[in-house]
Amino acid sequence: MAKKVGILFGMEDTFPWAFIDKVNELGGGEIIAEPVHIDKLEQGADYGYAVIIDRISQDVPFYRAYLKNAALNGTYVINNPFWWSADEKFFNNALMTKLGIPLPKTVLLPSHERPTNTSETSFRNLKFPHDWDHIFDYVGFPAYMKPHDGGGWRNVYRVENPEDLWSKLSETEQLVMMVQEEIIFDDYYRVYCLGKKYVHIMPYEPRNPHHLRYATTHQTQGAELEKLLKTIHDYTIKMNEALGYDFNTVEFAVRDGIPYAIDFCNPAPDADKNSVGEENFAWIVEHAAKLAIEKAKEYVPGKPNISWGNFVKDSVK
Repeated sequence: MAKKVGILFGMEDTFPWAFIDKVNELGGGEIIAEPVHIDKLEQGADYGYAVIIDRISQDVPFYRAYLKNAALNGTYVINNPFWWSADEKFFNNALMTKLGIPLPKTVLLPSHERPTNTSETSFRNLKFPHDWDHIFDYVGFPAYMKPHDGGGWRNVYRVENPEDLWSKLSETEQLVMMVQEEIIFDDYYRVYCLGKKYVHIMPYEPRNPHHLRYATTHQTQGAELEKLLKTIHDYTIKMNEALGYDFNTVEFAVRDGIPYAIDFCNPAPDADKNSVGEENFAWIVEHAAKLAIEKAKEYVPGKPNISWGNFVKDSVK
């Protein structure tokens, strides 16, 4: 009986169907791929998938619950829904400081508005006012402010000075925001990482319109470029081994030859042919299918098989 690979997706169209076709091409009839179809979710029930690629559960809590139930039954879920539920950008930054990865200077701020169902007495451990002088001296201006657990460039602000920061912070309501040093970069890269081993480095220009962000090339050249790309490759593997993600993108801003990790918590990264371009699209489809087939071959019904990063594994030894 063929082993099944499923993909859980929402509005995107180009990647999921190409992924399904590629798995069915490479699987030789022993491994088949299809969209996941859910008509019921019974506690503990096994719905028969060897592997599921998750592209949407960050927006649909019901799907996240489905994936956790599937993992309990031995499905290899890409990415780990338990870690993804617990993950957030500020912790990831903190973890990278322990791995020696260059980062922008970053500080976390309390939410501008009190969370629902709290009162002033809920914040007796916070000192008011905050040590703003230290924060501003440490991070510097201009700076970027963004949610500590957000994505998709939502609620991202560039702030020019303290007054600008406070004004924009007042718009963020109950969001918990990070403030980060601005890295004036010479080169910028977005990097696909699959299975913590397959790496594809893409020149990227975040200041371009969305559909033109991959329409750029390297500014660094020659031996310096070769050295830079090797460093980015090695950092990418190291970061994803620590986090445990099997399908992720990492972004680096290069200043004075040093790649600073800007964003590395993208467990459902853009893989649309219309934005990433033909060459990058072909790579991500091919390698996502290859990874899914590898994991499907390891599948044993009922035997939990989920990816945990080194941080978690080292913590439970």
